[in-house]
Amino acid sequence: MLPESAKPHLLQAIYAWCLEQDLTPYLLVLVNYPGVAVPPGYDRDGRIVLDISPSATQGLQMADSWIQFQARFGGVARRIDIPMAAVLAIYAAETQEGMGFPEPTLPQEPEPDAARDKGGSSAGGNERPSLRVIK
Repeated sequence: MLPESAKPHLLQAIYAWCLEQDLTPYLLVLVNYPGVAVPPGYDRDGRIVLDISPSATQGLQMADSWIQFQARFGGVARRIDIPMAAVLAIYAAETQEGMGFPEPTLPQEPEPDAARDKGGSSAGGNERPSLRVIK
């Protein structure tokens, strides 16, 4: 399996290949991944397919950890933010050639610690520091 750090380079390479071949690059994105900002109602089964061709986007930026651009949905320009980890695939719409990536594990939210919430300390001694507002 490829390291996650290779993903941005592979996405950029396949994107460039699509454009060179006069094909339309599409991204498949996991919508419920933290940090994904896409318009609601356009996803199917928790995934959305986005046309990232120059004619469909404005200001496309592919960085090491994020993809950002503006696109129109229902005639309204929207800013799209996608963490790199949420990208499931990039492919050419016309041929379906491209590359898929393993589905990421969603980050778990920490469970509240009952002892810490009551002002006590945990028995394990590995309590994370926290601030408390006192009025």
